[in-house]
Parts: sequence; C-alpha cells; structure tokens
Amino acid sequence: MEPVIDMAATGRNIKNHMERRGYTVKMVQEYLGLACPQPVYRWLKGNTLPTVEHLYRLSRLLGVPMEELLSNGRAATERGSGIFTSRKRRMWAYWDGARKMTA
Repeated sequence: MEPVIDMAATGRNIKNHMERRGYTVKMVQEYLGLACPQPVYRWLKGNTLPTVEHLYRLSRLLGVPMEELLSNGRAATERGSGIFTSRKRRMWAYWDGARKMTA
C-alpha cells in the first residue's frame, strides 16, 4: 500500500515547527506573500495541504526538509521514521550539504 499523507498530522507538524521557531501565522503569511492568512490556518487545521512551492518555501523558513513537514500520522517528525524512511535520510544528507554550501 502506498503511503498516504495525513493532512491533520501534517498541519500539526507545520504548527509545531512554527512554534519551535517562533513564527506566527501572520509572519508565515507575509513570508509566503499570501494576501490573507486563511490558507495558513487551513494547513494548520488539516483542511488543505500547502502547494509544493509553499511547502518548499516553508521548509526553508523553518529549517527542515519538506518531507519533515509531511506526515502519514505515524511519528513522522522523528528522523528515520514516518513515510519516507530511507528517502528521508538521503534528504537530510542533501539538506545538510546544501546548507553548508550556502553558509
């Protein structure tokens, strides 16, 4: 069976990462250039998912790979578990390398 993205758990992941970094909905809205905060609230409530572009920009803002924000509802915030186990490890390696190159 293919992995399914749990929208509610993904919303909780995004919210948790925002809180850890000290970002408000308004700050995320402004960073993404959204006209209103409703899309962000819909993501956090699990009503919708961010577009790939917004997911990418959120991952940059929050300092985590895009896959870290997605969840299948099974402890996807822990490294090495969740939807993308081996893919996630490769992504972390890529992410760390890319971050070092831009620093």
